[in-house]
Amino acid sequence: MPESFFVLSKDYLELATDEIIALAKMYDRFSKIKIISNLVIVQSKTNWNEISKRATFVKISGQILRKMSGLFLDEENLGVLKNAKTFMCRVINLSSNQFNTPELENSMGDMISKFSHAKVNLENPDITVYLIFTNNENFFGFSKKMNETIRSNKIKRFPHELDWKLTRVMINLIGLKKGETVCDPFCGTGTTLLEAESMGIHGIGLDFDEKMCEIAKANIKVNKYKSQIIKSEFQGLSKISDKFDGIVTDLPYGIASKTSEKPQEILKKFFVSIPKRKRVAIMYKKEMDFNSKLSGLKKYHIYRHKSLTRTILIK
Repeated sequence: MPESFFVLSKDYLELATDEIIALAKMYDRFSKIKIISNLVIVQSKTNWNEISKRATFVKISGQILRKMSGLFLDEENLGVLKNAKTFMCRVINLSSNQFNTPELENSMGDMISKFSHAKVNLENPDITVYLIFTNNENFFGFSKKMNETIRSNKIKRFPHELDWKLTRVMINLIGLKKGETVCDPFCGTGTTLLEAESMGIHGIGLDFDEKMCEIAKANIKVNKYKSQIIKSEFQGLSKISDKFDGIVTDLPYGIASKTSEKPQEILKKFFVSIPKRKRVAIMYKKEMDFNSKLSGLKKYHIYRHKSLTRTILIK
């Protein structure tokens, strides 16, 4: 079965690793995962590109051709260059050993040039060939040129709106598939809905604030998306529970509600209002955490600055 590799950013490494695992299992529940520091190896029938284009914190990705006992290239491995006009070589050193990276890359490039018709192109190659070194195993792999992802356009913003990267991670962690529907009961400017629709996932947003609803509608419209915006308190979830598959939301700093109740009390009411058997990813201030009886939880703490740490809770 094909193996893919994903070199992850070390920012929020646990979050990034779990995202790749969730995506791999979403596409192929029989996927096998191996983790070596910030390198994730996925053995799956799913193409690496399918996982990579949805993932948030992937720096480099591609397909593994073979494990290496040394720098060894043969006709079978060079077959990936058969239809490529240009290539480049890159060394990824995740080991504690020191290598002369430019020399290794140049040597491999010279070797490949002798056995193929492809020419070196360091700017925009058709194929990138990788040598990946770790303390225990080394790998030889490649990736093909990918089209650059076009970000959703946001013409109207608001202070403290949800970070798009963390939004995308939360959507991926609960394994929402293309064609399914996410609901954000505190949708604000529509970040969750924009990220979801960019991945082919439908969206429904609730917000009690008329101004926020109008901003979200404007952001949805400019991207020609079709997410539905409903002016409603979060209790409105129960009325539309049959219309969505999962919840992804960022609880507002002060808990946007017309009531004068304490934030922790509103948090408890929100958790009680979540329909059963729905996949859930929620972000909130760590200080508002409480001992919940919800089962199957995993929490990630996201340090933003000295006075703010956010918690992502996955159910």
